This record gives sequence, structure tokens and C-alpha cells, in this order.
Amino acid sequence: MNLAIATHQLSRSFGDFVAVNGIDLRVERGTFYGFLGPNGAGKSTTIKMLTGLLAPSRGSIRVLDKDMLNPEEALQAKRRIGVVPEDLALFDNLTAREYLTFIGRMYLLPRDTIRGRIDELLSLLSLEGEEKKLTLEYSHGMKKKLALAAALLPNPDLLFLDEPFEGVDAVTSRIIRDLLKGYVARGSTVFLTSHVLEIVEKLCSHVGIIVKGNLVEQAPLETFRQGGSLEDRFLKAAGADAAAAPKLAWLEENAP
Repeated sequence: MNLAIATHQLSRSFGDFVAVNGIDLRVERGTFYGFLGPNGAGKSTTIKMLTGLLAPSRGSIRVLDKDMLNPEEALQAKRRIGVVPEDLALFDNLTAREYLTFIGRMYLLPRDTIRGRIDELLSLLSLEGEEKKLTLEYSHGMKKKLALAAALLPNPDLLFLDEPFEGVDAVTSRIIRDLLKGYVARGSTVFLTSHVLEIVEKLCSHVGIIVKGNLVEQAPLETFRQGGSLEDRFLKAAGADAAAAPKLAWLEENAP
């Protein structure tokens, strides 16, 4: 199996709190992998470890066949990945073009390549008319698109997306979805976290579910759909009873 991501007993603790508990991820190259879990399940912590932003407490990580715990190999892997973090981490006092130029230089891309790719990305993501504004003036959706442009700029083999559709309008969501479909169609890999199960079902070929730091299931999407919906499977894995709708006593008393 040709894997883009492989972990063994990957764990991360913060004091006595275990955020990620010995997970064994297997993400094949050329797949769109949806990483699902309730709030606080360990999704963002996992992405930070996979991308080298956070050291694990124990376990191993291989990304694009490079050992992420080996500094030299980790640097080689980072040159081939793109990341849209949950907090975006943009530079507020740069314009979109300045920010993307900075990213391109960080990846050691030739200036002509940077300029050409920026023009294409700004046009495709409908940001060309806003490129002279400082990013602090951008709406949340525009910031999401700029972060995605930065992640795609180096033409990575692997793309990490942490809640890329959160707070994004329908038009922007459609643009991002179509762009990602084309990206995977060329043979690249996407590792996505999202709370929107409808988007996961439309985009992903494989799914993993993490609950309270434990990877409870991972399989092709079609396997999750057998015998029910992805939502039902997710709720069951998360320990939620889909049949038992929550009620407020004071609302029940005032019901007509």
C-alpha cells in the first residue's frame, strides 16, 4: 500500500489530559481522507503533529514516506505539503499578493513561478479585485480563500485542511470544493477535518473517526454507508443516540 500518511501509536498529552491516544492512521496516496470527530476529539492536535507543528508525546509519524520525527526528513516532507490551519495564521499587515509572495519565497520557488501562480490563484478564487487590501480588512470567507491559495501555491503532493468550510458562504464553499476535486483528480492527497458531514460525503473517498482521542474507525466511505448513512455511523461512534431527541422541560410545558 502506497501511503501518504502512516502513524503508529501516535499520542499527545497535555499534563494529565490525553488529547490523542495511540492512533494508527493509514492514508493512501491519491485519496480524499475525511477526519471526523466531535469538538475536542483531537482532530486539530493530530494535524499539528502530522505537519510538524507539535511534537508527539509518543509514537511515530511518516508523511510522504519521510520520518517527521527526524528534522532533516521532516523538512523534506514540509516542502511537499500545504496546510490550511484552523486559525488561518495570516499576516494582517500584508496584502494578498505580498502574503502569497512571501509564502512562495519560503518554498524557494522562482520569482516568475510565484508571480504566475499568484495571478492564477487570485483569479480562480475571485480575489484579484481585493489583492491590494490588507488581509486584516478581509472577511472570514476571503481569509479562508487566501489561506487555501497559500497552501496550493507550492503545488504540494499532500494538502492538510482543518475546517476549511467553517464560516464560509455557499459560493465560496462551491469554489473550494471544485478546486479540491480537481486537485485530488490529478493524484494528490487531501486530509480534511470538517463538521459538515454533507461535504465529507460529497468529497471524501475515505473516512476516519476520532472520539476522545481514540481512532474508533477508518475505512473507505462506501464501507461507512453500508447499512445506513454516514451521519448515523458517526453518531453511533461518537456515542450519541440519534433516536433520542433532546428536550427542554420548560418548552414542553408551553407546547400547544
